[in-house]
Amino acid sequence: MLKINLLPIRQLKKRAQATRQLLGMVLLLLLVLAFLATIGLFQTQKINGLQANIAQLNKEKDSYAPTLKKIADLKKDREELTRKTDIINTLKTDSSLTVRVLDEVASKVDNQRMWLESLQQDRGALKLTGIALDDQTVAQFMDNLKESPFVKDVALSGSSQKSVSGKNLKSFELNCTVSQPAVAKAEVTSTK
Repeated sequence: MLKINLLPIRQLKKRAQATRQLLGMVLLLLLVLAFLATIGLFQTQKINGLQANIAQLNKEKDSYAPTLKKIADLKKDREELTRKTDIINTLKTDSSLTVRVLDEVASKVDNQRMWLESLQQDRGALKLTGIALDDQTVAQFMDNLKESPFVKDVALSGSSQKSVSGKNLKSFELNCTVSQPAVAKAEVTSTK
């Protein structure tokens, strides 16, 4: 006798295999989700730790703000004092320059042959006007001024004949540049 099995074994095996595959996929999906949740939790803890660290550092930075403001104010005061000191040193240099230039000019004048009528100094410019017996005296005075370490660039800007007490004399005008020599500048800065 023949026995016929009417049970769908192949279909049951396929269903069982499909159920196992579906169950395996769900289990794999759950494992992946658990892994991602663990990583997310770790990252969240790390972010919270960093934010707490940032908050602490900001608090510490804010505690230094008054000190930084004091430092900025001190720098500003130092710059102002440096500026004022430089102005005072410039004034000292200029005042000593004027005295020395006057001394140099006075020592170079030949009192027997020439007379100065005016002397004007404006910063680095010096203008001299005077009367001399002749052109040679004016030229000698210019050469003497050129020897001075304080007087530079002596130039005759005008010369004319002038009658004084019935005598024909030479009226002249000189333009010069005046400055401290390097040695004198070093002395002024060293006396600070």
